[in-house]
Amino acid sequence: MRVMAFASQKGGSGKTTLSGHVAVAAERAGEGPVVLVDTDPQGSLAAWWNEREDDSPAFAKTNISRLMTDLDDLRAQGFKLAIIDTPPAITLAIQSVIAVSDLVVIPTRPSPHDLRAAGATVELADRTDKPFVFVVNGATPRARITSEAAIALSQHGTVAPITIHQRTDFAGSMIDGRTVMELNDSSKSALEIDDLWDYLNDRLEKNFRRTVFQTNATTHRRPAAGFGRRQVSGS
Repeated sequence: MRVMAFASQKGGSGKTTLSGHVAVAAERAGEGPVVLVDTDPQGSLAAWWNEREDDSPAFAKTNISRLMTDLDDLRAQGFKLAIIDTPPAITLAIQSVIAVSDLVVIPTRPSPHDLRAAGATVELADRTDKPFVFVVNGATPRARITSEAAIALSQHGTVAPITIHQRTDFAGSMIDGRTVMELNDSSKSALEIDDLWDYLNDRLEKNFRRTVFQTNATTHRRPAAGFGRRQVSGS
């Protein structure tokens, strides 16, 4: 099971919206079963999921102290992808989530405050040697600050080539537990999310292959020895 975390020190960066949307996009692309994990005490992702009529993606109830054990249980249950939403602060919770993630996604709005806040999350990812990618989110179409933000972020790490633009259908879909793809799967917003998932999935796959290769290489060097409605819980 691959683990993807959405993390940012800045509140309002769009972590919850992107977590839910990417999870649904993954399911629709046939990469499931997918399970969502909400580690934000505000519970916004859980509230969105509870409004959904569709049974997928699944939702796992857990907490930071049980996270590693529950992820192992979810893996044993056959889930292929876990997507974790995190609180908007640099806390022990975020550190724990990043430590078990295969890819850290840092949503960043094109504003000076968001750009400054991104550094703390990058530091945590670097500290645990975890790959990360920035996603420019909530951008205004054709605004110069959007390209300027991407350029600034690229000085610190990889920036996803897909920009998520600010549109009312994102907020509207989240009210009743849906996504923009489920409102209109040919809308500009839906196409952006699908493209973003394709990109993130490719990054996850490359990271997984790299990890397996490194693990196998290490092994070969060793000397020979003489849940509620579709709600699930790892424990």
